[in-house]
Amino acid sequence: MHVPVPIGRLALLRCGTLALLFTALAPPAFAADSPISESIAPVATYADLADLTGPAAVVVRAQVRKVAEVEPERAPGLRAGWARLYVEARTEAVLGGRTALGEALRYLVDVPRDSKGKIPKLGKRSVILFARPVTGRPGELQLVAPDAQLPWDAQLESRVRSVLNEFYAPGAPQAISGLREAIHVVGALAGEGETQFFLATVSGDPAAIIVTRTPGSGPRWSVSFSELVESGAPPPARDTLAWYRLACFLPAALPHAANISAAPEDRQAAVRDYRFVREQLGACARLRR
Repeated sequence: MHVPVPIGRLALLRCGTLALLFTALAPPAFAADSPISESIAPVATYADLADLTGPAAVVVRAQVRKVAEVEPERAPGLRAGWARLYVEARTEAVLGGRTALGEALRYLVDVPRDSKGKIPKLGKRSVILFARPVTGRPGELQLVAPDAQLPWDAQLESRVRSVLNEFYAPGAPQAISGLREAIHVVGALAGEGETQFFLATVSGDPAAIIVTRTPGSGPRWSVSFSELVESGAPPPARDTLAWYRLACFLPAALPHAANISAAPEDRQAAVRDYRFVREQLGACARLRR
């Protein structure tokens, strides 16, 4: 996970001293935009968008008005080959969140330099920001990650709105914090059985995965994010919030301590069924690091 980057400008405190959230020096003079390649940020996968949406109090489309590069010595934690920018922008639309925003916005963002070491040409470009308001500083935003700014286009906005709708939907799948227990029960017929995986969630809400096997057919699995466990429900489609919660946060292998089946063959069956679920989910692809 990325560490959120504070927003900073010089502010006159009541005691008469000057302070910055990021630095003890004044922001640099605004520089003219520099030519760069067209790509401001890599294309985001579903997991990238969900990573940014989850901690964001507000998601906003904004137009960049002014940009100033922060000197490297005043940019702690800056990645090699990147630049930290102080940005002034104008709100174009609030895509999600319950936070009221004014028109004028200010924030810090880290962006990659191009092959010539130049910073992106952001002036008058629209971007999508995943952020939190800074308490007591109207108009200042703190991005949920140093690079939580994506170059706007209509397709990306549509994808972001779709992810937001999933996060805000009643009964939305909750974040997974671990796997509590796994138990396999043998059926009445040879080759018949069911494995239940009970998941731990950040909210404390129940969640479980069920794998069923019947003679003459392949294994089937389903997931429930409520008290009601339905073994016949279809598994979550890829690039949905339920898929993201599982594919991106379940452990790669079944933890030994969680496998509470008594018989060795039942424990082996639970391991086999967990491996099956992981294979069905596939990799959690991310482009952001």
